[in-house]
Amino acid sequence: MNVSIKVPLPEREYNIEIGQDLLSTSSDYIFPLLRRQKVVIVTDENVAALHLETLENSLDAAKIFHSTLTLPPGEATKSWTYLQKTVDFLLEEKTERADVIIALGGGVIGDLVGFAAAILRRGVSFVQIPTSLLAQVDSSVGGKTGINTSQGKNLVGAFHQPILVLSDVEVLNTLQKRDFMSGYGEVVKYGLLGSEDFFVWLEKNGSALVTGDITARLEAVRMSCQIKVDIVAKDETEQGDRALLNLGHTFSHALEAATGYSNRLMHGEGVAIGCVLAFELSARLGLCPQEAPSRVRAHLQKMGMKTEIADIKGSLPAAAELLLIMAQDKKVVGGKLNFILVNDIGKSFMTSDIDKDTILSVLHDSAQSKPSRHSF
Repeated sequence: MNVSIKVPLPEREYNIEIGQDLLSTSSDYIFPLLRRQKVVIVTDENVAALHLETLENSLDAAKIFHSTLTLPPGEATKSWTYLQKTVDFLLEEKTERADVIIALGGGVIGDLVGFAAAILRRGVSFVQIPTSLLAQVDSSVGGKTGINTSQGKNLVGAFHQPILVLSDVEVLNTLQKRDFMSGYGEVVKYGLLGSEDFFVWLEKNGSALVTGDITARLEAVRMSCQIKVDIVAKDETEQGDRALLNLGHTFSHALEAATGYSNRLMHGEGVAIGCVLAFELSARLGLCPQEAPSRVRAHLQKMGMKTEIADIKGSLPAAAELLLIMAQDKKVVGGKLNFILVNDIGKSFMTSDIDKDTILSVLHDSAQSKPSRHSF
């Protein structure tokens, strides 16, 4: 059953459509948004091979003219180089402010294209068609766009809301297991930061979700999006509660930077490790029960996910150097690094008053721990 969630932002409301076979009927949703029957699609090589034809067929049936830019897959595409290439292509296609750009792909394409749309002619409309679990539950919703730099992840970007999100859960069947599980790291995050009931649901239904149960997948995407929408509606530009959505990300972004944004560590894998580290740090500071990080680890390990720094293959910087990388995080305010910590599962908060030695001990112990028996 298809579900529609409204993102209630003043004068910029849009719908997140979640369901089956949405890609093949995408023009039904896109056509009413057009001022002229023309769109520009930006995607990556992997997604294009799997899903571009389906989108194009739907646009053709509605007589919507389209052109496509296909970029390389991978986190490295979220860069100045490909931002310039994307903007140049959009200008070459004479994309006007009243036109619509379609981001067809995972979080990398969505973030890159959204940023290009934000800066092109000071703001062009764009539609998100997320093709990964991570993008469907997180990056396609809420208007955060941007690119990575050598100094860190997502340090250059803009808030620019899409005008529509089409999340077709059927396309998740084409994901490799590792890609799907990377998205699961973000799904779990929502339960951990604000809804213990959702985390309990995941403890019961996570395996079914992974093995392809369509009802479980619809519910996981719906619940994740609803939790995010409720927060974004109150704090669009991350002045307060929206920062809670970064649970685990301060650690994750440092680990991603340390691995060169390579295939050694996917974003959702880093988020899963980061959530464990955030819970462990909270427990060591006496902020949450000692059982909480154990419960988080147990669920993620049951799902076959990385939970420790030691699970990342290859060498990594020492704890002190990782802490220096973390100091480049967007959440640094007045020279102080803000952390999202927890009082328990589903109860998160932001603080900057943290003992540096405790952070270092958490990083060191995670790096020295026995690697988890993850499946990929």
